[in-house]
Amino acid sequence: MSCAAAWYPPSSALGRRGCRRARRPCSSSVRPRAAAGQHQQEGGPAGGVEAPRLVLHDSLDAAGVATAHARAAREGFADQVGRLTRVSAGASIAISRGADLARAALCVAAEDDSLVSHSSVPLPVDAFIARLDDLSSGFCAGGNFPPYRAPPEVFFDYLDRYLYVHKGFRRTNGVSDVRTMYLHSVLTCRSGSALMLALIYSEILKTVRIYGLLDFDAEIFFPTDLNGLPRGYDKQKSKLGDESHIMTSKSLLVEILRTLKGTFWPFQSNQSSSLFLNAVASNHHGPGTSGDYQTRSHGNLSAIEMAAAKAAQHRLMRGVWTNVRFGDMRRALAACERLILLQHDPHELRDYAALLYHCGYYEECLHYLSLYQTAMVGQSPSNRLEILEDEAVNTLRARVTLILAEDGWSNRRPAASYWTKNSEPW
Repeated sequence: MSCAAAWYPPSSALGRRGCRRARRPCSSSVRPRAAAGQHQQEGGPAGGVEAPRLVLHDSLDAAGVATAHARAAREGFADQVGRLTRVSAGASIAISRGADLARAALCVAAEDDSLVSHSSVPLPVDAFIARLDDLSSGFCAGGNFPPYRAPPEVFFDYLDRYLYVHKGFRRTNGVSDVRTMYLHSVLTCRSGSALMLALIYSEILKTVRIYGLLDFDAEIFFPTDLNGLPRGYDKQKSKLGDESHIMTSKSLLVEILRTLKGTFWPFQSNQSSSLFLNAVASNHHGPGTSGDYQTRSHGNLSAIEMAAAKAAQHRLMRGVWTNVRFGDMRRALAACERLILLQHDPHELRDYAALLYHCGYYEECLHYLSLYQTAMVGQSPSNRLEILEDEAVNTLRARVTLILAEDGWSNRRPAASYWTKNSEPW
C-alpha cells in the first residue's frame, strides 16, 4: 500500500498520520487466505484457496447483536496489517515505517469494546490518536526536551523522566485489570503493560525523529522481567546480546494479541497445560463415544455432550462479565481471528478451531484443523507437550468428522445457537 514508509510533516496533531483512508462499509467479515506453507514467510501474502470466513461477527449478527462498530474496527486493523511488508514487519518499533502500530492497537481496543459494551457510539480512535500525538509533541516543547546536541544518555534520561515521572506512566502486571492491555485505557489511566508502554515510548521517538531532533540511531530495550520499564539507548553502543530485547512491529502486535487471547481464553482449568489442550479436555465425551453415551437428544448431539455444552455455556455466560479469569469467548475469538490475519504461526489456526468447536461451527473447525495439519507437514513433535497436542488435534478432528457424518447435519446450522439471550454483558 502507499504511504507505507512515508515521513509526515508535523503540520497538525494528526498530520503525521496522513493517508488515513475513508471508512469503508463493512458488509462482510475480513477473510484470511489459507496456504499450504502458512507457517510463514514474514509479511508476505499467502497464496492458495481462500479459507472459510472468520465467524465471530457473522455469528453475532445472526443472534441479533449489532456488529457495525466491531466490523469497522476490524477493517481498520486489517488495513494496518496490510501495510506490514517483509521488511517493515521485522523492523524495530522505534522506526516509523509500515503499519501505524498505535492505530492498530486502538482498533483492537475499539473492536473489543464494541463486542462487550454494545454501545451505540464507537470508541473514538482518532481522539486517542490525537491524545497520543499531544503526549509525544509535549516532550519536544518547553523544558521537557534535553539541551541541543545533548549526548544520547542525556536525551534518554530526559525522555524517561518525562514519561515515567512527569507524566506518571507506570507498569502494571497481572490480568486482574484488563485495562492495562488496551492503549486507550493506558493513555487515560497512565497504567499499563510493558507492551503498551513500549508502544507509547516508540511513538514519542517517532515524533522526535519526524521533527528532525534526533541525530543518532535510537533503539528501545524491551524488558523481560516483571518490573522493568521500556527504555531507550543508542544503538551504536549496543551489544550483541541486546538483540533479543528489541521488539519488532509484527512481534509487538503478535504479543498484544497473544496476551489478550491468553487472558480471555474460556478454558483454563490446568495452568500447566496449553490453552489448546484445556479446550479439548473440556469435553471428553462426544458423539463418537460408545455405550450409553450414544443415546441421542436434541437432534445430532449426544445427551452427555449437550449437558457438557450447556454447563460450559452457563459458566461462560454468567462468569465472563464479572471476572476475567472465567474467560470471554467473544474476545478470545476476536484475538484468534486477528492473529490469523497476521499470518504469524499455524498454531493459531489450531487454537481457533478449538474455539469454533465449542461454538458449534464444526465445518469451519474441521477446515481450520486441516489447514493447520497441512502447514505442519514435515514437522515432528519435539517434547511431551507437543506430542499431547498432536494427539489432541487428531482426537478433535475425529470427533468433528463423526459429527459432520451424521445424517441431516448439513440441514442444521448452529449460526445463532451459541449466543443466546443470556449472552449479554448485563
